Amino acid sequence: MENFARLLKESWALVEEHRERLSGHFYARLFLLDPELRALFPVQMNGQGDRILEAIVTATQTVDDPESFDEYLRALGRDHRKFHVSSAHYETMGVALLDALRSTAGDGWNLEYDQAWREAYASISERMLAGAEADGNPPFWHAEVLTHERHGPDTAVLTVRALQDPLPWKAGQYVSVEVPRYHPRVWRTYSVANAPNEENVLEFHVRTPPGAAGWVSGALVRRTKPGDLLRVAAPMGSMTLDPDSTRDILCVAGGVGLAPIKALVEELARVNRTRWVHVFYGARRPEELYGLAGLEELVATHPWLSVTPACSEDADYAGEQGDVSEVVTRYGPWTTHDCYVSGSAAMVRATLRALAADDVPPDNIRYDTFGNL
Repeated sequence: MENFARLLKESWALVEEHRERLSGHFYARLFLLDPELRALFPVQMNGQGDRILEAIVTATQTVDDPESFDEYLRALGRDHRKFHVSSAHYETMGVALLDALRSTAGDGWNLEYDQAWREAYASISERMLAGAEADGNPPFWHAEVLTHERHGPDTAVLTVRALQDPLPWKAGQYVSVEVPRYHPRVWRTYSVANAPNEENVLEFHVRTPPGAAGWVSGALVRRTKPGDLLRVAAPMGSMTLDPDSTRDILCVAGGVGLAPIKALVEELARVNRTRWVHVFYGARRPEELYGLAGLEELVATHPWLSVTPACSEDADYAGEQGDVSEVVTRYGPWTTHDCYVSGSAAMVRATLRALAADDVPPDNIRYDTFGNL
């Protein structure tokens, strides 16, 4: 297994800096092999290739951790049911992937790498298909938008109700969302910002970059309104509470990364009696701390909860100043805590480095960045 994992990582290093070319070759070959597959993808392919390749790369890089490898791929297979992917499609994608890897890697590619990727992809597709076949839920849920609140020009908080069978998720997980009215067949992942409930209502926190046009986040922030219909796919992610742990909890959230942290706190509010929970919530400026008032309401009713806000770009801010990844280290050590980290890839990386520098055991840290690390 060690040699197998080494071959995958070595061979990926040959193509990692040429992802755009790899993606272009992959799709060109895929649609040449089966032109009907084109109908499963959005009209504009920008970014779609990166997401699929990131999923494959994440899978191959966890191959030496059998439990994580299996869990991730079964969840990915359940999620990919929304694309109506069949076993025959997986075979065609495997052919296109190997062809794209060979072409992009050039003379550095060898037979050992080829065989390692053949075996890895066979294992990947087998587990994804098994996950899809074992799921009795629909491939996606239609969901009606109930409420939509803007927080500044680029952020929105919305709630939706899944209209079919109950949508089972755990606090801390994320789902894929499609806005079919504006961008059919384009999906983007968002954390669910509330704990599971009998009403089948999910809350999402969405931010789109300033001035960004269209796509899913832009449509959810600027164009979606109550009564609109969305599609929501199967829950994924492992940033969930450990039911067997009795350790106190550290939560670090940046921007709309507050969403899964809020869900975890809501879940703890139902069951927690003995664990102290410390939430650090960071943004660039005070007006971007859109969820602070809601957190403070929870603090007022739950004595085991504390919330520390921080701003990185406002010298006049009365609270903690600096990146939240830096602020959290001022309150440590956190070596005996379960740690949950959520935010942009850069924020998560910085926080993980800070926790590692403070000797927090890796097994005590959970995070999800949807493959963007």
